[in-house]
Amino acid sequence: MASLRSPSSPTDGYKRFSDDFANTSINNYGSNVTSKREVNIIQCTVAAAIIYNRTDTDGGGDATLDMGSRSSLHTGLQMSEDEHWEMNYHEAAIYLEEGLNNEKFDSHPSSPEELPAYLRVHNPWYHGLDLLASLVLILLAFTEDPAVPAFELPVWAHGTIELLALSVIGIELHLKLKWIGWGTIFKHKRTMLKGITLLIMVLEAVVVLCRQSSHFRVTRALRPIFLVDTRHCGGVRRFIRQILQSLPPIIDMLGLLMFFVATYSLLGYYLFTEHVDNGHFQTISDSFVSMFVLLTTANFPDVMMPSYAKSKWYALFFILYIITVLYVLMNLMLAVVYETFTRIERDKCRALLLHRRGAARRAFRLLVSRRAPRAVRLRHFAGLLRHYAPHYGGLDVYLMFKQLSRSGGGGLSRAEFANVYEVFALRWAAQAARAPWYSASPLEPLGRAAAVAVRWRYFEHLVYAIIIGNGVSMILRVFEAAGDLQDSARLLCASWDTWLFLILFLLEAALRIMASGLSAYLESGWNVFDLSVTLLALLGAVLLTIAPKLFIVVMFRPLRLMRLYKLKKRYRDVFGTLVLLSPLMSSAGCVMLVMYYFFAIIGMELFAGYDLRNCCINTTVEDFYKYSENSSTPLGYYYLNNFENILTSGVSLFELTVVNNWFILMNAYATVAGQFSRIYFMVFYLFTMVVLTIVVASVLEAFRFRIQYKRSTTKRDEEKLLHEEVHTSWEEAQRLGASGDLAEELRAHLPPGMQVTFIGTRPRTKEVLQRRMYQADIQKWLAEEDDSEDAPPSTTVTSSEDPLSPPIIQQPDSENNHQIRTGYQL
Repeated sequence: MASLRSPSSPTDGYKRFSDDFANTSINNYGSNVTSKREVNIIQCTVAAAIIYNRTDTDGGGDATLDMGSRSSLHTGLQMSEDEHWEMNYHEAAIYLEEGLNNEKFDSHPSSPEELPAYLRVHNPWYHGLDLLASLVLILLAFTEDPAVPAFELPVWAHGTIELLALSVIGIELHLKLKWIGWGTIFKHKRTMLKGITLLIMVLEAVVVLCRQSSHFRVTRALRPIFLVDTRHCGGVRRFIRQILQSLPPIIDMLGLLMFFVATYSLLGYYLFTEHVDNGHFQTISDSFVSMFVLLTTANFPDVMMPSYAKSKWYALFFILYIITVLYVLMNLMLAVVYETFTRIERDKCRALLLHRRGAARRAFRLLVSRRAPRAVRLRHFAGLLRHYAPHYGGLDVYLMFKQLSRSGGGGLSRAEFANVYEVFALRWAAQAARAPWYSASPLEPLGRAAAVAVRWRYFEHLVYAIIIGNGVSMILRVFEAAGDLQDSARLLCASWDTWLFLILFLLEAALRIMASGLSAYLESGWNVFDLSVTLLALLGAVLLTIAPKLFIVVMFRPLRLMRLYKLKKRYRDVFGTLVLLSPLMSSAGCVMLVMYYFFAIIGMELFAGYDLRNCCINTTVEDFYKYSENSSTPLGYYYLNNFENILTSGVSLFELTVVNNWFILMNAYATVAGQFSRIYFMVFYLFTMVVLTIVVASVLEAFRFRIQYKRSTTKRDEEKLLHEEVHTSWEEAQRLGASGDLAEELRAHLPPGMQVTFIGTRPRTKEVLQRRMYQADIQKWLAEEDDSEDAPPSTTVTSSEDPLSPPIIQQPDSENNHQIRTGYQL
């Protein structure tokens, strides 16, 4: 865990608190004690007064403050106590944001001069501007030579746009440099790589504008670095980090795999080089390429047949090779990657948990006061949330504080405050508000009738019967004779039976909404799916009636049949896994797009000038590239798989990803561009294999996680996990220190003399479920982290278990002083 920078003054909250607590002389009212005579008077008259051994030397009257730890963001500034507390709240909120976003603490602002730059860079508007500039850089590939014809721009236009986008990104780096400093940037590899890439691209853009023509710019492939580094792509960065962490075992397995490929290539050369009609093994390089392609099975059995015609025994060579490299080594690689990925997922959970715990610990040190150095009061907790999450109302703040305060001591201890991230996700509602939505309303009779209908034991059976009837109707319409495509599409998706089933589905949705309310109805993913596909089918029927040639809408009506898969538990597990995987799959999709962009740019720079029509005469792929102005053979359209612009490059790379006949494209460019061009296609295959293997491993891990969670957790346990109850009253809120605007807002929700129960609900995310699954591990991690922490300064010890009790000051040993005195006046 990164430590906090301290260029001029200690920024560690606990150390500042301890130093101030030991060195500053204050009494209960905040007046300075500046002489030993006054100390002796206080010792005689008030046994609980605070005694210190040195006079106040801090400027600006800071010694009178009741703060336990002063923020580094107002070092040297003259402020009132309230202003000092506001700066403490602000810095504590910054710590919590850094913990939430998994940012290193070495980039934390440590002086007032650094704060403006930090706030500008962390402004949501600037995050959006940074994302926009990064996307503009990516999209410039459509306009630059070789450009997509519809989007081509002159050199001066796309060059100017590029410089403007780079300037926005450069401003962000400049502002970051103002508070991080060069030393930290050199340690931050991602920022350093971004800075070097930015410098190179600015120089290249200037050169392009000066020359008014593009040159060999393979560095354009690095533009996704700026996109990945934006705040909105945190999940993409985490997935890339997992790929990099999984590389060591993958590289080990690739080394073993390539060893067998090379060994079989050498054996194949000596076995088949004399077979004149088998051109796949004429040289060592041909043999290696053929066996590499055979690894993907794209050229099987073509590569075997000439030799198989000479002797049936030659088939053993190819069979043993495929069994060894494809069915053994490739699956073994998947197993190794899966094991590594599972360990990385657990380590990631541990690192994030401890990082947030460290952020909470730093924030805690800024929120405690000298009167209560072991706990955070409600007033300071509310001040923190005023900066961290200003959208929370006073009731939310109070309920979160009450939920964290399990000890009931009136404040949050450090252990309780460490759970602060868990309560931020809770959404609160009074238990009385959980009554049916139609209670005491004119719609109550309709709501009760709808609730009775939905709770009818055969209601679900009736819904499934209607869905099955809808499917049978569609099957009959498909086989029904129709005059043309328009009539067939109309019969399938806009006939009278379509309208009948749509009305029934809308009636079902209306009953469920009336029974539970719209918000409760939309909490179910299946309800959202049902309503969405019903409305889409309705829209499709209307559009098909208006525009009969709009055939694409025929896909909407069959989607409702997917509800039948909910009947079987295995399908429910599959769909549940997909829900858990949706964030990871979106990140994996972005990584694939970034990889495609990277290789597309390189492919355009290397191969954009080559025409593949009739390119491969007298080669094994000649038939695939035969072209004539008047006609072409069914195989002769492969010349369209090229790198003439970013769109066609993406299509070509996707065909390479599928690996079906991918060697045909590779051999064509090897013919026109040289044999070394094969390296590009082989490296791309290895990259896609690595990424897709990790995607498969993530799917397996998510499915295993869900199955284990289902087996170990009952519905009751999950209900407890996702819901929290808080019982409170107006009198308790006053006892905890609610005052001012907070008290006024609470008074509207907490009637005097009554106890009110509130229910907090958190979303069902994988992070929440992991806390349940890794419960034993989390306790172990926290215990290890506590053991590894430095011991707190010995100048203070607790006087009781109450976190709000006055501290006891242990004076240093001396001949005249062997006393322990209470911390402040009672």
